[in-house]
Amino acid sequence: MNKHISTIAQDALRGVPITRDAADQLAAVTGRDVHDLLYWANRIRHAHHGNRVSLCSVISAKQGSCTEDCAFCAQSAHHDTDVETYPLMGTQRILDAAREAAGIGSSRLGVVTSGESACGSEDWPRIVEAVKALVSDGEIEACASLGSLTADAASSLKAAGLKRYHHNLETSERYFPRICTTHSFQERVDTVRTAKAAGFEVCCGGLFGLGESWEDRVDMAFVLRDLDVDSVPLNFLNPIPGTPLENAEPVPPMDLLKLIALYRVVLPSKEIRVCGGREVGLRDLQSWMFHAGANGTMIGNYLTTAGRSAEDDRQMLKDLGLST
Repeated sequence: MNKHISTIAQDALRGVPITRDAADQLAAVTGRDVHDLLYWANRIRHAHHGNRVSLCSVISAKQGSCTEDCAFCAQSAHHDTDVETYPLMGTQRILDAAREAAGIGSSRLGVVTSGESACGSEDWPRIVEAVKALVSDGEIEACASLGSLTADAASSLKAAGLKRYHHNLETSERYFPRICTTHSFQERVDTVRTAKAAGFEVCCGGLFGLGESWEDRVDMAFVLRDLDVDSVPLNFLNPIPGTPLENAEPVPPMDLLKLIALYRVVLPSKEIRVCGGREVGLRDLQSWMFHAGANGTMIGNYLTTAGRSAEDDRQMLKDLGLST
Protein backbone atom coordinates (compact mmCIF):
# COMPACT_ATOMS: atom_id res chain seq x y z
CA MET A 1 0.00 0.00 0.00
CA ASN A 2 1.35 3.42 -1.00
CA LYS A 3 1.66 5.26 2.33
CA HIS A 4 1.62 8.69 0.70
CA ILE A 5 -1.73 8.00 -0.98
CA SER A 6 -3.16 6.57 2.23
CA THR A 7 -2.07 9.64 4.23
CA ILE A 8 -3.81 12.01 1.80
CA ALA A 9 -6.93 9.83 1.64
CA GLN A 10 -7.20 9.36 5.40
CA ASP A 11 -7.08 13.13 5.82
CA ALA A 12 -10.01 13.34 3.37
CA LEU A 13 -11.86 10.69 5.38
CA ARG A 14 -11.39 12.84 8.49
CA GLY A 15 -12.81 15.87 6.68
CA VAL A 16 -9.50 17.63 6.05
CA PRO A 17 -9.71 19.32 2.61
CA ILE A 18 -7.09 18.06 0.20
CA THR A 19 -4.52 20.62 -0.94
CA ARG A 20 -3.80 21.40 -4.57
CA ASP A 21 -0.31 19.96 -4.22
CA ALA A 22 -1.71 16.70 -2.83
CA ALA A 23 -4.24 16.50 -5.67
CA ASP A 24 -1.47 16.98 -8.23
CA GLN A 25 0.42 14.13 -6.59
CA LEU A 26 -2.61 11.84 -6.84
CA ALA A 27 -3.08 12.81 -10.49
CA ALA A 28 0.49 11.70 -11.17
CA VAL A 29 0.23 8.18 -9.71
CA THR A 30 0.73 5.26 -12.09
CA GLY A 31 0.76 1.48 -12.18
CA ARG A 32 -0.14 -0.39 -9.00
CA ASP A 33 -0.48 2.87 -7.10
CA VAL A 34 -3.65 3.61 -9.10
CA HIS A 35 -5.25 0.58 -7.44
CA ASP A 36 -4.31 1.98 -4.02
CA LEU A 37 -6.01 5.25 -4.98
CA LEU A 38 -9.14 3.37 -6.07
CA TYR A 39 -9.20 1.50 -2.76
CA TRP A 40 -9.20 4.72 -0.74
CA ALA A 41 -11.68 6.46 -3.03
CA ASN A 42 -14.06 3.55 -2.50
CA ARG A 43 -13.68 3.84 1.27
CA ILE A 44 -14.45 7.56 1.10
CA ARG A 45 -17.51 6.88 -1.08
CA HIS A 46 -18.78 4.31 1.37
CA ALA A 47 -18.19 6.59 4.37
CA HIS A 48 -20.42 9.29 2.86
CA HIS A 49 -22.90 7.35 0.75
CA GLY A 50 -22.87 3.76 1.94
CA ASN A 51 -23.97 1.22 -0.65
CA ARG A 52 -26.65 3.43 -2.18
CA VAL A 53 -26.35 4.54 -5.79
CA SER A 54 -28.35 7.37 -7.33
CA LEU A 55 -29.71 6.85 -10.85
CA CYS A 56 -30.78 9.67 -13.15
CA SER A 57 -31.97 10.02 -16.74
CA VAL A 58 -32.30 12.80 -19.33
CA ILE A 59 -34.74 13.82 -22.03
CA SER A 60 -33.50 15.90 -24.95
CA ALA A 61 -36.57 18.13 -24.96
CA LYS A 62 -35.31 20.42 -27.73
CA GLN A 63 -32.53 19.24 -29.99
CA GLY A 64 -30.08 20.67 -32.50
CA SER A 65 -29.59 24.02 -34.28
CA CYS A 66 -27.50 25.36 -31.39
CA THR A 67 -25.68 28.63 -32.10
CA GLU A 68 -22.76 27.72 -29.83
CA ASP A 69 -19.60 26.12 -31.25
CA CYS A 70 -18.66 23.61 -28.54
CA ALA A 71 -16.16 21.34 -30.29
CA PHE A 72 -17.58 18.10 -28.92
CA CYS A 73 -21.27 18.71 -29.52
CA ALA A 74 -23.38 17.01 -32.17
CA GLN A 75 -26.07 19.68 -31.77
CA SER A 76 -23.98 22.68 -32.80
CA ALA A 77 -25.07 24.36 -36.03
CA HIS A 78 -21.36 25.02 -36.64
CA HIS A 79 -20.74 21.30 -37.25
CA ASP A 80 -21.91 18.96 -39.98
CA THR A 81 -23.44 16.06 -38.06
CA ASP A 82 -26.46 13.88 -38.77
CA VAL A 83 -28.12 14.59 -35.42
CA GLU A 84 -31.89 14.80 -35.51
CA THR A 85 -33.19 18.35 -35.01
CA TYR A 86 -36.59 19.15 -33.51
CA PRO A 87 -38.38 21.94 -31.57
CA LEU A 88 -39.46 21.84 -27.95
CA MET A 89 -41.46 18.74 -27.08
CA GLY A 90 -44.93 19.01 -25.66
CA THR A 91 -45.51 18.64 -21.95
CA GLN A 92 -47.18 15.25 -22.32
CA ARG A 93 -44.16 13.80 -24.11
CA ILE A 94 -41.93 15.03 -21.29
CA LEU A 95 -44.28 13.49 -18.72
CA ASP A 96 -44.19 10.22 -20.63
CA ALA A 97 -40.38 10.32 -20.54
CA ALA A 98 -40.50 10.87 -16.78
CA ARG A 99 -42.63 7.80 -16.30
CA GLU A 100 -40.39 5.75 -18.57
CA ALA A 101 -37.34 6.89 -16.57
CA ALA A 102 -39.02 6.04 -13.27
CA GLY A 103 -39.89 2.65 -14.70
CA ILE A 104 -36.23 1.77 -15.27
CA GLY A 105 -35.21 2.89 -11.79
CA SER A 106 -34.28 6.55 -12.17
CA SER A 107 -34.95 8.93 -9.33
CA ARG A 108 -34.38 12.07 -11.44
CA LEU A 109 -35.17 13.27 -14.96
CA GLY A 110 -33.19 16.14 -16.43
CA VAL A 111 -35.11 18.20 -19.00
CA VAL A 112 -32.47 19.43 -21.43
CA THR A 113 -32.82 21.99 -24.23
CA SER A 114 -30.25 22.90 -26.88
CA GLY A 115 -28.97 26.45 -27.25
CA GLU A 116 -27.00 28.94 -25.22
CA SER A 117 -30.06 29.79 -23.11
CA ALA A 118 -33.78 29.11 -23.11
CA CYS A 119 -34.42 32.04 -20.77
CA GLY A 120 -36.64 34.68 -22.35
CA SER A 121 -37.20 32.63 -25.50
CA GLU A 122 -40.63 31.93 -26.99
CA ASP A 123 -40.29 28.44 -25.50
CA TRP A 124 -39.83 29.70 -21.95
CA PRO A 125 -43.50 29.73 -20.78
CA ARG A 126 -43.95 26.17 -22.09
CA ILE A 127 -40.76 25.03 -20.34
CA VAL A 128 -41.97 26.45 -17.02
CA GLU A 129 -45.34 24.75 -17.50
CA ALA A 130 -43.60 21.44 -18.24
CA VAL A 131 -41.58 21.78 -15.02
CA LYS A 132 -44.78 22.50 -13.07
CA ALA A 133 -46.40 19.42 -14.60
CA LEU A 134 -43.42 17.20 -13.70
CA VAL A 135 -43.41 18.45 -10.12
CA SER A 136 -47.16 18.01 -9.81
CA ASP A 137 -47.03 14.53 -11.36
CA GLY A 138 -44.56 13.47 -8.67
CA GLU A 139 -43.41 10.38 -10.56
CA ILE A 140 -39.77 11.48 -10.49
CA GLU A 141 -37.64 14.40 -9.28
CA ALA A 142 -37.45 17.11 -11.95
CA CYS A 143 -34.13 18.67 -12.95
CA ALA A 144 -33.46 21.16 -15.74
CA SER A 145 -30.55 21.99 -18.03
CA LEU A 146 -31.60 25.05 -20.00
CA GLY A 147 -28.34 26.90 -20.61
CA SER A 148 -27.32 30.22 -19.12
CA LEU A 149 -29.64 31.30 -16.33
CA THR A 150 -30.82 34.75 -15.31
CA ALA A 151 -32.04 35.61 -11.83
CA ASP A 152 -35.58 36.20 -13.11
CA ALA A 153 -35.65 32.88 -14.95
CA ALA A 154 -34.32 31.13 -11.86
CA SER A 155 -37.14 32.66 -9.82
CA SER A 156 -39.79 31.40 -12.24
CA LEU A 157 -38.30 27.88 -12.16
CA LYS A 158 -38.17 28.01 -8.37
CA ALA A 159 -41.82 29.04 -8.25
CA ALA A 160 -42.62 26.11 -10.56
CA GLY A 161 -41.16 23.74 -7.96
CA LEU A 162 -37.79 22.89 -9.54
CA LYS A 163 -35.17 21.83 -6.99
CA ARG A 164 -32.04 21.14 -9.05
CA TYR A 165 -30.41 22.94 -11.96
CA HIS A 166 -27.71 21.45 -14.18
CA HIS A 167 -24.98 23.40 -15.96
CA ASN A 168 -21.55 21.91 -16.70
CA LEU A 169 -18.27 23.79 -16.71
CA GLU A 170 -16.97 21.19 -19.24
CA THR A 171 -13.24 21.75 -18.59
CA SER A 172 -10.78 24.12 -16.93
CA GLU A 173 -10.83 27.87 -17.44
CA ARG A 174 -7.45 27.63 -19.16
CA TYR A 175 -8.55 25.00 -21.67
CA PHE A 176 -12.08 26.24 -22.25
CA PRO A 177 -11.28 28.61 -25.17
CA ARG A 178 -9.99 25.61 -27.13
CA ILE A 179 -13.38 23.95 -26.74
CA CYS A 180 -15.78 26.87 -27.15
CA THR A 181 -15.40 30.43 -28.47
CA THR A 182 -19.01 31.64 -28.51
CA HIS A 183 -19.29 32.04 -24.75
CA SER A 184 -16.85 32.08 -21.86
CA PHE A 185 -15.96 29.90 -18.91
CA GLN A 186 -16.92 32.80 -16.66
CA GLU A 187 -20.44 32.80 -18.09
CA ARG A 188 -20.77 29.16 -17.03
CA VAL A 189 -19.51 29.94 -13.53
CA ASP A 190 -21.96 32.86 -13.34
CA THR A 191 -24.88 30.55 -14.17
CA VAL A 192 -23.84 28.15 -11.41
CA ARG A 193 -23.70 31.04 -8.96
CA THR A 194 -27.10 32.32 -10.12
CA ALA A 195 -28.60 28.88 -9.57
CA LYS A 196 -27.02 28.61 -6.12
CA ALA A 197 -28.24 32.09 -5.19
CA ALA A 198 -31.78 31.10 -6.18
CA GLY A 199 -31.64 28.19 -3.75
CA PHE A 200 -31.30 25.35 -6.25
CA GLU A 201 -29.24 22.26 -5.74
CA VAL A 202 -26.67 22.42 -8.53
CA CYS A 203 -25.45 19.59 -10.74
CA CYS A 204 -22.22 20.67 -12.41
CA GLY A 205 -19.29 18.74 -13.84
CA GLY A 206 -17.53 18.30 -17.12
CA LEU A 207 -16.42 16.28 -20.09
CA PHE A 208 -13.09 14.49 -20.32
CA GLY A 209 -11.13 13.32 -23.33
CA LEU A 210 -11.15 16.72 -25.03
CA GLY A 211 -7.36 16.84 -25.16
CA GLU A 212 -7.12 18.44 -21.73
CA SER A 213 -4.20 17.78 -19.38
CA TRP A 214 -4.27 16.37 -15.86
CA GLU A 215 -3.62 19.91 -14.68
CA ASP A 216 -6.87 20.98 -16.37
CA ARG A 217 -8.74 18.10 -14.72
CA VAL A 218 -7.48 19.04 -11.29
CA ASP A 219 -8.20 22.73 -11.94
CA MET A 220 -11.86 22.00 -12.64
CA ALA A 221 -12.19 19.83 -9.55
CA PHE A 222 -11.06 22.71 -7.36
CA VAL A 223 -13.38 25.21 -9.08
CA LEU A 224 -16.26 22.82 -8.40
CA ARG A 225 -15.19 22.58 -4.77
CA ASP A 226 -15.04 26.37 -4.47
CA LEU A 227 -18.52 26.66 -6.04
CA ASP A 228 -19.83 24.07 -3.55
CA VAL A 229 -21.94 22.25 -6.13
CA ASP A 230 -24.07 19.34 -4.98
CA SER A 231 -23.69 16.79 -7.75
CA VAL A 232 -20.75 16.30 -10.12
CA PRO A 233 -21.42 14.49 -13.41
CA LEU A 234 -18.29 13.10 -15.05
CA ASN A 235 -18.76 12.56 -18.79
CA PHE A 236 -16.32 10.90 -21.19
CA LEU A 237 -16.06 11.97 -24.80
CA ASN A 238 -17.88 9.79 -27.31
CA PRO A 239 -16.47 11.31 -30.53
CA ILE A 240 -19.22 12.32 -32.97
CA PRO A 241 -18.47 12.32 -36.73
CA GLY A 242 -18.63 15.84 -38.10
CA THR A 243 -17.40 17.54 -34.95
CA PRO A 244 -13.86 18.94 -34.54
CA LEU A 245 -13.14 16.18 -32.00
CA GLU A 246 -14.31 13.26 -34.14
CA ASN A 247 -10.76 11.84 -34.19
CA ALA A 248 -9.86 12.59 -30.58
CA GLU A 249 -7.58 10.04 -28.95
CA PRO A 250 -9.48 8.06 -26.29
CA VAL A 251 -8.43 8.27 -22.65
CA PRO A 252 -7.35 4.86 -21.30
CA PRO A 253 -9.99 3.31 -19.03
CA MET A 254 -7.62 3.13 -16.05
CA ASP A 255 -6.96 6.87 -16.40
CA LEU A 256 -10.70 7.50 -16.31
CA LEU A 257 -10.97 5.42 -13.14
CA LYS A 258 -8.08 7.39 -11.65
CA LEU A 259 -9.96 10.56 -12.58
CA ILE A 260 -13.11 9.39 -10.77
CA ALA A 261 -11.05 8.52 -7.70
CA LEU A 262 -9.29 11.88 -7.75
CA TYR A 263 -12.63 13.72 -7.83
CA ARG A 264 -13.89 11.60 -4.93
CA VAL A 265 -10.90 12.55 -2.79
CA VAL A 266 -11.19 16.25 -3.70
CA LEU A 267 -14.99 16.22 -3.23
CA PRO A 268 -15.48 13.54 -0.57
CA SER A 269 -19.12 14.20 0.36
CA LYS A 270 -20.54 15.24 -3.01
CA GLU A 271 -22.57 13.14 -5.41
CA ILE A 272 -20.25 11.94 -8.16
CA ARG A 273 -22.10 10.57 -11.18
CA VAL A 274 -20.53 8.85 -14.14
CA CYS A 275 -22.72 9.78 -17.07
CA GLY A 276 -22.33 10.12 -20.83
CA GLY A 277 -19.71 8.07 -22.64
CA ARG A 278 -19.09 5.50 -19.92
CA GLU A 279 -19.78 2.61 -22.31
CA VAL A 280 -17.18 3.92 -24.77
CA GLY A 281 -14.68 5.20 -22.22
CA LEU A 282 -14.68 2.45 -19.60
CA ARG A 283 -15.67 -0.47 -21.81
CA ASP A 284 -15.45 -3.68 -19.73
CA LEU A 285 -14.50 -1.71 -16.61
CA GLN A 286 -17.83 0.07 -16.15
CA SER A 287 -18.57 -1.66 -12.86
CA TRP A 288 -15.27 -0.38 -11.49
CA MET A 289 -16.58 3.19 -11.53
CA PHE A 290 -18.26 2.62 -8.16
CA HIS A 291 -15.11 1.16 -6.62
CA ALA A 292 -13.32 4.25 -7.95
CA GLY A 293 -15.64 6.43 -5.88
CA ALA A 294 -18.73 7.18 -7.96
CA ASN A 295 -22.06 6.95 -6.16
CA GLY A 296 -24.32 7.62 -9.12
CA THR A 297 -24.73 7.09 -12.83
CA MET A 298 -27.04 7.93 -15.70
CA ILE A 299 -29.28 5.12 -16.87
CA GLY A 300 -30.95 4.85 -20.26
CA ASN A 301 -30.01 6.87 -23.33
CA TYR A 302 -28.10 10.14 -23.42
CA LEU A 303 -28.97 13.26 -25.38
CA THR A 304 -27.87 12.17 -28.87
CA THR A 305 -26.26 8.77 -28.24
CA ALA A 306 -27.57 5.49 -26.89
CA GLY A 307 -26.69 4.05 -23.51
CA ARG A 308 -26.68 0.38 -22.70
CA SER A 309 -29.77 -1.48 -21.57
CA ALA A 310 -31.29 -0.62 -18.22
CA GLU A 311 -31.49 -4.34 -17.49
CA ASP A 312 -27.71 -4.68 -17.80
CA ASP A 313 -27.15 -1.71 -15.52
CA ARG A 314 -29.53 -2.98 -12.86
CA GLN A 315 -27.88 -6.39 -12.99
CA MET A 316 -24.48 -4.74 -12.57
CA LEU A 317 -25.68 -2.97 -9.41
CA LYS A 318 -27.18 -6.18 -8.05
CA ASP A 319 -23.96 -8.10 -8.70
CA LEU A 320 -21.99 -5.39 -6.85
CA GLY A 321 -24.35 -5.47 -3.87
CA LEU A 322 -25.36 -1.84 -4.42
CA SER A 323 -28.87 -0.48 -3.83
CA THR A 324 -30.78 2.48 -5.26
